[in-house]
Amino acid sequence: DIKTTSLLPNVLARQQAIDAGAAEAWMFGDDGTVTEGTSSNAWIVTQDGELVTRPATNDILNGITRLSILKLAERQGLKYVERAFSVDEAKKAREAFASSATAFVTPVTQIDDVVIGNGKAGTLSRGLRDSYMEYAAGEGATA
Repeated sequence: DIKTTSLLPNVLARQQAIDAGAAEAWMFGDDGTVTEGTSSNAWIVTQDGELVTRPATNDILNGITRLSILKLAERQGLKYVERAFSVDEAKKAREAFASSATAFVTPVTQIDDVVIGNGKAGTLSRGLRDSYMEYAAGEGATA
């Protein structure tokens, strides 16, 4: 909850993920819902095509990249909802991705030993990454 003074758990989790061959680790609460990544925001696309990310509360860092993605999704008419989702729901998702200022939109193709979707970057996450890169380059400045 207090990122300004207590980043040690995030740093340790990130290192553990790297040691295990993963690029990122998603943190979750006692209730089993994903809060965020160690240095990113967590997103899923449900089997019904709904884009889901946790609401901006004290449980997450409401980053500028996250806010930009929400604006881009809205501009593109993508259905999205800000709500908590469980680790189990994430493992059953059609797509998953992480977002951050340094990694932009990064597809998640596996969570633990579960392959997400077909194990490749999904259409929605690829499209959002492309839109975000255009936006960041100044080509979509109206987002």
